[in-house]
Amino acid sequence: MSSLDNKVPVITLDGPGGAGKGTVSMLLARELGWHLLDSGALYRLVGLAAEHHGVALDNEAALGVLAEHLDVQFLTAREDLVQVVLEGEDVSHELRTERVGGLASQVAALPAVRQALLARQRAFREFPGLICDGRDMGTVVFPEAPLKIYLTASADERARRRLEQLRAKGVAASLLDLKNDILERDARDMNRTTAPLRPADDAVEVDTTSLNIPDVVDLILAEAKSRGLISQASSA
Repeated sequence: MSSLDNKVPVITLDGPGGAGKGTVSMLLARELGWHLLDSGALYRLVGLAAEHHGVALDNEAALGVLAEHLDVQFLTAREDLVQVVLEGEDVSHELRTERVGGLASQVAALPAVRQALLARQRAFREFPGLICDGRDMGTVVFPEAPLKIYLTASADERARRRLEQLRAKGVAASLLDLKNDILERDARDMNRTTAPLRPADDAVEVDTTSLNIPDVVDLILAEAKSRGLISQASSA
């Protein structure tokens, strides 16, 4: 990492799926005018590319090569929408399905995939600052980040939120099935040998079970302000 990179402020948001990381990260990036890294999208893209090319999810060597040469573009279609193009195909909607989320969780457990994506993730660090959404942002990708947040929520609440999201899209789902999927993914993420999901030692832990999104955003902004990160970004 160059000395210039080290001057770019970073706020990491880690935690299990359904804790609110995606929405909170987007709102923080918009509020501060910073760049946004959705690391989960990269793992979803690797899983989707593997499916497109017929690569088995236990073929670690092939998946590592696929991750290293991932042909993807992130295009800002609107202020609140990022269009994701994989090998020339718009996969923005498919990327957010439960099926692709399951693929991502499997490929994310492979050290070769994680190593291949490490440099790509760190390249997102540019002025005026970076908001990172993931599971190992504060522990592995940006361990020197000046502010690390770990968001969590009960499995019941996370399943309820996901059910509401799916119903809003007209997709039928079972609350029990969603909760079981969440618990299975949590176990896989927390017990993998490489970069397991856990709070960084110096992370600020926030339980969002009974908090709304604006409250979480305000809490993180207040923490960033107390550490001088916001003024640092605005004067850069």
